[in-house]
Amino acid sequence: MYTIKDMYDLNETIAAELFEGKTYPWEVLADIGDFILKLGNTLSLDEFEHPADDIWIHKSVTVAKTATLNGPLIIDAGTEVRPGAFVRGKVIVGKNCVVGNSTELKNVVLFNTVQVPHYNYVGDSILGTHSHMGAGSITSNVKSDKTLVVVKNGDEHIATGLKKFGAMLGDYVEVGCNSVLNPGTVIGRHCNIYPLSSVRGVIAENSIFKGKDDIVEKNIKNG
Repeated sequence: MYTIKDMYDLNETIAAELFEGKTYPWEVLADIGDFILKLGNTLSLDEFEHPADDIWIHKSVTVAKTATLNGPLIIDAGTEVRPGAFVRGKVIVGKNCVVGNSTELKNVVLFNTVQVPHYNYVGDSILGTHSHMGAGSITSNVKSDKTLVVVKNGDEHIATGLKKFGAMLGDYVEVGCNSVLNPGTVIGRHCNIYPLSSVRGVIAENSIFKGKDDIVEKNIKNG
């Protein structure tokens, strides 16, 4: 339930090649920076601005004057980067995304049509198409004891070998305002996370997370 093919539509990202040959989405985190440089040098300068050696921004992108953009970075067509956004580097932003006011991005891939619109921190994470993080929700990407992150799904534990690992959000995930996604969180497709939640481990697709002991399956027929 948490492999790349289970969680993501690779037709909805300019970075599909980054995921080739890998099983779990967090396996791409170490490669994002180098991949940007490889991909960026193949992009058409008729379509993309190239303001720095490691930055490519589609000409249709709107960037507020007070936003800070550091490379390596690719931003695809139709995206809006709002005032005060801080892109720290190693970031791929898809088509028609919103990177909002005071939102910080670092070592992430945002698929097409992702919204991180208000006061979000997203680090060492992958956000699937049409996923949305409510105001103030964040990915916590380092454990308090600084040990390596393990993905936990009941009795199954998968060692990642990563010290920094935020959250993997599948396609069409809704995260409520002021929620914290703890290191190693994996959320399947079409999940809803209640506001003010503290989430960890694996959340199965089509779930509603109300609390760690209150996770229910969606009624798909009735929405």
